[in-house]
Amino acid sequence: MAVPLPEQVQTAVVTGGARGFGKEVCRSLHRAGFRVVITDVDPGEEAAALASELDLAGETGWTATLDVNKPEDFQYVLDQCVERWGSVEVLVNNAARTEAQAVLDIDPAKFNEILATNAGGTFTGCQIFGRHFKERGYGRIVNMASLAGQNGGTATGAHYAASKGAILTLTKIFARDLAPFGVTCNAIAPGPMDTPMVRAVLGDKIDAAIANIPVGQLGDPAFVADMVTMLSSPAAAFVNGACWDVNGGIYVR
Repeated sequence: MAVPLPEQVQTAVVTGGARGFGKEVCRSLHRAGFRVVITDVDPGEEAAALASELDLAGETGWTATLDVNKPEDFQYVLDQCVERWGSVEVLVNNAARTEAQAVLDIDPAKFNEILATNAGGTFTGCQIFGRHFKERGYGRIVNMASLAGQNGGTATGAHYAASKGAILTLTKIFARDLAPFGVTCNAIAPGPMDTPMVRAVLGDKIDAAIANIPVGQLGDPAFVADMVTMLSSPAAAFVNGACWDVNGGIYVR
């Protein structure tokens, strides 16, 4: 089993890494010593600025265009990483779309569109990178789920909640099938975090939302990002198929 040696620099690919919570994940992984590939459907100046923040020399911070709706994009990024560094050790499936909309108002086409991006993108990433990890005998997959996928959502649409529930199930399936090959697959299900996306979704209802959180505050995205990093570590070998809840006590199980 090709478990990386402590002195080896590992490579982590993060989808939706150019902004919001994805940016915090990239920072956390880089602080922990990973090379970080910041991917996004439209990396633009934000991804470039983040890569420069992580490493001005461009050796351990790299940007790439990746539309999670396109399997060929996943394969291209993987191939480029292997060509440049020889392998990839970590995939973080973070990219997602969300809209706040009443269930009776959701157009079926929009429902399928959100499912395809969020759950379909996670499936594709797990499958394509999972093959690489299986061949190498080592890998870590961390899927970003959500409290909405556990409790049906309160401030998000049914399409988003359903997609995150599907991600939780996919996590279990890939965890089971890849475990014999030194590959783990886990999910993190955050409640509302203090991110631009959450603030945009909640809008003027944000104070009421915070009042309904038992601990009385939004989640710290930097802390949740550190959870991603911990699950990406070789030391996390005995954690597999799990969903780590971090929701301020909104949903207790």
